[in-house]
Amino acid sequence: MRLNPYLKNLPVYQPGRPIEEVARELNLPAGHIIKVASNENPFGPSPLALAAMQKALSGLNLYPDGNAFYLKHALAAKLGVEPAHLVLGNGSNEIIEFAAHALLADANGQAGNVVVSQFCFAIYPIVAKMFGAEVITVPAKRYGHDLPAMLAAVNPQTRIVFVANPNNPTGTLAPREEIIRFVNDVPDDVLLVMDAAYIEFLEDAVDLVPLIRLGARKNLLLMRTFSKIYGLAGLRVGYGIGNPEFIAALEKIRQPFNVNLLAQIAALAALDDEEHVRKTRANNFAGLDFFERALRELGLEFVPSHANFILARVGNGQKVFDAMQRQGVIVRPMGGYQMPEWIRISVGTPAENERCLGVLKKCVGAAQEKMKN
Repeated sequence: MRLNPYLKNLPVYQPGRPIEEVARELNLPAGHIIKVASNENPFGPSPLALAAMQKALSGLNLYPDGNAFYLKHALAAKLGVEPAHLVLGNGSNEIIEFAAHALLADANGQAGNVVVSQFCFAIYPIVAKMFGAEVITVPAKRYGHDLPAMLAAVNPQTRIVFVANPNNPTGTLAPREEIIRFVNDVPDDVLLVMDAAYIEFLEDAVDLVPLIRLGARKNLLLMRTFSKIYGLAGLRVGYGIGNPEFIAALEKIRQPFNVNLLAQIAALAALDDEEHVRKTRANNFAGLDFFERALRELGLEFVPSHANFILARVGNGQKVFDAMQRQGVIVRPMGGYQMPEWIRISVGTPAENERCLGVLKKCVGAAQEKMKN
């Protein structure tokens, strides 16, 4: 078989490890392990979503609504847009692929390029390379996006610019004025994808939806997800908000039934669960403050975060990850992001945060002692 030649050197995304896999490998009871690696909601799914899914189980023999009518209309009402502004995906990752299918090829087979930041979400360059596009990586500024430099990197072959705000994996947040200027200055023939997977964790987010509602920026695509604050990561529901003409093009690419029945029902119920969102956000603010104070006391460098995780510089990230995992605490090593000295810690419950910190102290201390000897 003749494989796509771009697959030869394509990196494989390495997700966080499941608790069950680690428990089996280390011969530990699963209940002894905590996972603070994948930016998941420590309180679990929205209770309203759980109740709605329970009622829907008897209908799993039926195909879901291929157009997600009720979810799409509920989202449209919440955002103040029309359903035609929305496209749903199997996680926001699928929205990234939709955009690539639509723009990273033309009649002559030229894929063009995409512009990303150093330390960007790994899926952006992976998807771009899968389509044969060149990836222009702009050096980060204080671990975040250097938006003026990214704008300067755009050239006539640029098809898409990806910006995550807050950024994953660094948790940085671009200043409001820079974002607005950047959105307005990106050329009209270049798609700007603003990935806002963590927007619900912000107290005062830059709301770009009005630009789409009013048709002011037709080249703007916003991405959001139910995976984070709503606690539905296992169901994979993401959505894009954009100009109706461009959304209509993405709908031609979207496969029917890409968002399953339970995912639609759970997301619809979760939208109304304001208490779950409030509780999660409050826990996140407290958790970030806890880790920032603790890391400062330990003398460890960290990146101030606006998401639901924090980066800590621990020396040898892989070794600290391995040591912590043996103690039943799963964090995320950052070697895959060219940050081998760092680990990423997701905010857990207060008890999980305390345990994670205790294990981190032991493992970092042990690693430092080995270096001395």
